[in-house]
Amino acid sequence: MSVVGIDVGFQNCYIAVARSGGIETIANEYSDRCTPACVSLASKNRMIGNAAKSQIITNFKNTVHGFKKFHGRAFDDPFVQAEKPKLPYSLHKLDNGNTGIKVRYLEEDKVFTCEQITGMLLTKLKETSENALKKPVVDCVISVPSFFTDAERRSVFDASQIAGLNCLRLITDTTAVALAYGIYKQDLPTPEERPRNVVFVDMGHSSFQVAITAFNKGKLKVLSTAFDPYLGGRNFDEALVDYFCEEFKSKYKLNVRDNPRAVLRLHQECEKLKKLMSANSSDLPLNIECFMNDIDVSSRMNRGHFEEMCAQYLMRVEMPLKVALEQSKLSRDDIYAVEIVGGATRIPAIKERIAKFFGKDVSTTLNADEAVARGCALQCAILSPACKVREFSITDVVPFPITLRWKSPTEDGLGECEVFTKMHAAPFSKVITFHKKEPFDLEAFYSNPQELPYPDHRIGCYSVQNVVPQPDGDSSKVKVKVRVNVHGIFSVSGASLIEKQKGDGDDMQIDSEPMVQNEGRGEEQNKMQVDPEGPSQQDQQSEENSSSSKVGPALTLCFLPQRQMIIQDKLVKELNDAKNAVEEYVYDLRDKLCGMYEKYVTQDDSGRLSLMLEDTENWLYEDGEDQPKQVYEEKLDALRRLGQPIYDRHREHEDRPRAFEELGKKLQLYMKFVESYKQKVSSARC
Repeated sequence: MSVVGIDVGFQNCYIAVARSGGIETIANEYSDRCTPACVSLASKNRMIGNAAKSQIITNFKNTVHGFKKFHGRAFDDPFVQAEKPKLPYSLHKLDNGNTGIKVRYLEEDKVFTCEQITGMLLTKLKETSENALKKPVVDCVISVPSFFTDAERRSVFDASQIAGLNCLRLITDTTAVALAYGIYKQDLPTPEERPRNVVFVDMGHSSFQVAITAFNKGKLKVLSTAFDPYLGGRNFDEALVDYFCEEFKSKYKLNVRDNPRAVLRLHQECEKLKKLMSANSSDLPLNIECFMNDIDVSSRMNRGHFEEMCAQYLMRVEMPLKVALEQSKLSRDDIYAVEIVGGATRIPAIKERIAKFFGKDVSTTLNADEAVARGCALQCAILSPACKVREFSITDVVPFPITLRWKSPTEDGLGECEVFTKMHAAPFSKVITFHKKEPFDLEAFYSNPQELPYPDHRIGCYSVQNVVPQPDGDSSKVKVKVRVNVHGIFSVSGASLIEKQKGDGDDMQIDSEPMVQNEGRGEEQNKMQVDPEGPSQQDQQSEENSSSSKVGPALTLCFLPQRQMIIQDKLVKELNDAKNAVEEYVYDLRDKLCGMYEKYVTQDDSGRLSLMLEDTENWLYEDGEDQPKQVYEEKLDALRRLGQPIYDRHREHEDRPRAFEELGKKLQLYMKFVESYKQKVSSARC
């Protein structure tokens, strides 16, 4: 069994695997190391990855991309509503209020959840891994942005289960990069020495993340994280698109925004232009043929003008850097290095601002595109029993403070406690002791809604049941265990009731376990023994393994459609392969009839066969355009019945000289054996 790390980006995905003592990035069937985060639904099947990206222009209403940020978000979410007009495909409000994606698939209007779409993408990445490794892939680690909330992380985790993956950990992008950086360093300070502090800056296509990490030999600890969830490479693309839309409106009288296909083409060209400007400061052309209404358009842009247009975005680069440095309680002099990753960090103006803020040159020792996937693969190798890796501990942080509120049916007022402060170490468990006489409810929520890049600050509601007073009428002591697990997901994982009993003059305590029920977005809980407060890694891992094997009822409903779509894709592929086999045989045999097979067939047979091949070719592009698989197989069999004898005669003629040569060699060998035997017989008689 292989273990892989998956970087699910807004625009592209990367897969890395730990094998042969190192980390490799896996290429897909197109020999590309990156797979576009695209899913295209069509009348017969789905296309995912590179094949789907090729459909963005021609099938734009049913090609889904840029869906990563819809995870766990309601349809009425302001971010979703702001994105809706920019999308070529349609969004739909689901029954639970979440965001669905409406497309036309198999000639019917279908609505898919974000988890299902991501599940399709992850299934494709899983297949790519298995084809490259020639082994089954189950265990994986998947990256998520550091600013993803509880609901968003649960949504990604659900998508991994739909894809049939055992996600050992959802790891934040910057933590994965830090692991990829630190695990190979041989010169890290010992635990007794001052740690090496490194800043990791990751600006991808849709977001900007910063983390400051302290390294010692065999471990890393995230000191702080900061982010701008809405600043990334696509902002710079959109600035160019807006500029050229206005220019083409005045120059060519074209209203580009009214044509979704034209907007998509312009986006593609602007992204290419942006990348060229990162490497070239001179004027660069932008030319698009037959852009709209059969009109060719052209323009020019240079880096200086581009940076002026994007000044509002460049100004936002410094703030996350400043926040991360302040939260880490370090000075600029304490920073050992500044590592940058992500495609958008290639923009010279962004590099300059990062270097200027920290007062030192930025480092590019890591692969800007693949570092996250490589870190995910390393973490998966560490967690999976299938691999043996050097020990390397990782301590992440809780990005947003979490508060717990409680209330009993007969109590007046509410109690509150901030159980996890901002930048608290994670994963981590805590035990809270309550004195209660009756069941009570717990509500978990993020403490500072104004700092949350998400409109709903609620996490989940939990009900602690079967709480009764002590025999003497006093309140019972109830211990409730809360935790942030390795996925960054909060849960109330257990509760125990402590009863006082008399025994031989000494009081003793017996722990029993009231049932903990959850509502809202809280996960289903296991009954379990409460452990002492602390980040017990063994306990954490055992619970993750048990929880990852559970599938909720909502997810079960997603598995059947997923399997049906996979079967449908397989049937369509087999059909296309059968059709292509007929076409390939027609072209191959026709060429050889006039070439290498010419002297092995009579002129009359050649004429009849050529006519049959021509008829088959015409049939393929007319009545045979859409036929069942069996029809194509019958056509191929009919052609082979005529072509096989010719092939056999050619092969026999080609193989006969070699056969005679081999026969001659064998005869010579036997003759030598006979002569040797005769000599031995003669010697014996003498």
